[in-house]
Amino acid sequence: MIKVSVMYPNGKDVQFDAEYYKANHLPMIVNALGDALKGLELDLGVASRVPGEPAPYVAIAHLKFDSITSFQESFGLHGETFAADVKNYSNVQGVLQISELITF
Repeated sequence: MIKVSVMYPNGKDVQFDAEYYKANHLPMIVNALGDALKGLELDLGVASRVPGEPAPYVAIAHLKFDSITSFQESFGLHGETFAADVKNYSNVQGVLQISELITF
């Protein structure tokens, strides 16, 4: 299994509408990807390891797929639609990382 993490960096002028993201963007992704998507988690940054400093990321979405191929085939069909929606919830682009998911 793989995990695709979309990380939205935090910063001085970063805007991120978490309510829109939860109510509109993520459901759009879930509906578009269908059975290829095996799980979805959302982390909303609240702090960093240094007291008083903001979290390094305002949000991180974790999407789970059986394989990279499954991700590419399902996500690729809708990538432009997903990207076009970013302007509705943030002024920063997410950084995408694909990881092998290992559980203990």
